[in-house]
Amino acid sequence: MTPSPDHPVLTAMLAPAFFRTATASLLLSANNRLARIIDRARTLLRELADVEEESERSLLEKRIALQRQRSLIILRAGQLLYGAISCFVGTSLAVAVDTFTGHRLGSVPTWLAAVGVVAMLAASLLLARESTLAVTAINEEMDHRKVKRKAPPSTG
Repeated sequence: MTPSPDHPVLTAMLAPAFFRTATASLLLSANNRLARIIDRARTLLRELADVEEESERSLLEKRIALQRQRSLIILRAGQLLYGAISCFVGTSLAVAVDTFTGHRLGSVPTWLAAVGVVAMLAASLLLARESTLAVTAINEEMDHRKVKRKAPPSTG
């Protein structure tokens, strides 16, 4: 069986489609993580409003700063993932234009795909960094609770 003339075009358009799907999954995960970070920051801000002890206030402010750092990392990762999706859509469109209209776009599809892959890689590295910060945050909170529980009751 001889492949149809459109076969290479469909093949060339499949890779960007797979990348779009993978990028969309990462984007969904990043948005869910951002929602959890925002919820945690709001909880910490409510707790901060009720704290009078300076050491406890300082600890909560440090935790809030960490949540802010995490949210900014997720924001950058999301922006990169949206950029990657745009590049992968552009790749598919460029392949279609190149094939069906007779306009020769040369290396445009390849460059769009490469930029999309680099953006996806950078976003993945940012998401890995944010995961590390999330684990650091929870470990610090667990360690603080252990110390707080072990502290002897004050006699007044």
